[in-house]
Amino acid sequence: MVMTTIDLADRIELTELAEDKVTVSSHNRFVPDDQRNLAYQAAMLMKERYGIKKGVSIFITKVIPVAAGLAGGSSDAAAVFRGLNRLWDLKLSMNELAELGAEIGSDVSFCVHGGTALATGRGEKIRHIKTPPHCWVVLAKPTIGVSTAEVYKQLKVDEIEHPDVQGMISAIEEKNFQKMCDKLGNVLESVTLNMHPEVAMIKNQMKRFGADAVLMSGSGPTVFGLVQYESKVQRIYNGLRGFCDQVYAVRMIGEQNELD
Repeated sequence: MVMTTIDLADRIELTELAEDKVTVSSHNRFVPDDQRNLAYQAAMLMKERYGIKKGVSIFITKVIPVAAGLAGGSSDAAAVFRGLNRLWDLKLSMNELAELGAEIGSDVSFCVHGGTALATGRGEKIRHIKTPPHCWVVLAKPTIGVSTAEVYKQLKVDEIEHPDVQGMISAIEEKNFQKMCDKLGNVLESVTLNMHPEVAMIKNQMKRFGADAVLMSGSGPTVFGLVQYESKVQRIYNGLRGFCDQVYAVRMIGEQNELD
């Protein structure tokens, strides 16, 4: 799949502890504070792999919606890898951090690097491509939960119509916004739409309000719309606020991270 970054991010604060333990906390009660949290897993993996006897306190200020299909947990884990690499002076390369990321989640490797990339395998094999044409992204998350495991369970592999990945890469490299819109695809979308018709309703409303292209993100339930011109963004955003509490208007970044 082709993945890219947008300017919607959580804030991660790392505080070194003399005590040999990892703690996770957040202002958001839906963020797990134990081994279910990928940020916790990232810190524990680094401690165990490199024999770190100190501890760390991780505080997560959530901005990315929880359980939204936007890789929020994976991006938090990637931030912990990068932050602890600096805090503990491990001097690991981006590729080494990405390899660690692959051990805890399929999207973490990409989130370490950021930018725009073709992710293959389980998501751990990353090939960077050019930055997409500039555009706005409107996100809308309905107040429902989607079980990723259940979506994959109901996915009929022999009936999948795979998106034109090479066509998407060509569109991005050509900076062709319309072609990029035409090549959008998500094999999980039809499954989630059957399970949760409200996601289809949000897609239809986003199109009606003027988005140039609309697709579900990941296994859902978040829907995103690509918008070429800023003049249309506010109308789409305001229209969707009548259907969803969590609506965001952000920019596509698509540029790679660098080591601090």
